[in-house]
Amino acid sequence: MSSTSTTSETLTARQQAIVPIAAFSAAGDMSGLDVSLNRGLDDGLTVSDAREILVQLYAYAGFPRSLNALGELTKVLASRKERGIEDAPGQAPGHPIPTGEALLAAGTANQTRLTGGPVKGPVFDFAPAIDEYLKTHLFGDIFERDNLDWQSRELATVGMLAALPGAEPQLQAHMRISMNVGITTGQLHQLVEVLAERVNVGSSRRAHEALERQLAAKSGR
Repeated sequence: MSSTSTTSETLTARQQAIVPIAAFSAAGDMSGLDVSLNRGLDDGLTVSDAREILVQLYAYAGFPRSLNALGELTKVLASRKERGIEDAPGQAPGHPIPTGEALLAAGTANQTRLTGGPVKGPVFDFAPAIDEYLKTHLFGDIFERDNLDWQSRELATVGMLAALPGAEPQLQAHMRISMNVGITTGQLHQLVEVLAERVNVGSSRRAHEALERQLAAKSGR
């Protein structure tokens, strides 16, 4: 799925809501996630949107954090239903996810489009299994699911990585990928502000530093 076209320098309320959901779920902060899920659903996220973000989490923070966050989402939805709130269900993927060699091919194509070129390096030569897992599981199984656009997936990824100390190289890489799918510099600066206001200073600082490094690299400084 291609990115959603945008020329705006500000994130919508829905887009802003993705960031703290992703950050709190990656950090394993269920109380923060509870508040952020409720706000996100109020601000236009569908049940499918929220679920997709928390499924995608497994690729960055592991299955335990993803499963815990999905469990929290089910509690939030049940509580909202008891209060008479009917959240929009959203959509399922619009096409079947490929399998086998077709999945590897689709994931490789998605990864190349997102990063701007083929991904190679000594780590992948040393451990080809991780290269295959990235292409098939992350860029194939997840990014082939077209019920959440690529911009939303990248906002979620940046939010997740910003919450994880030690993932700074990957955070900078996804700042670049975010720009590749049409998220503007102004929107990324706003993402940093959302982290500061709704999550914590540490995640905001890491995101700010990663963005500044990426802007410097882009300008050749």
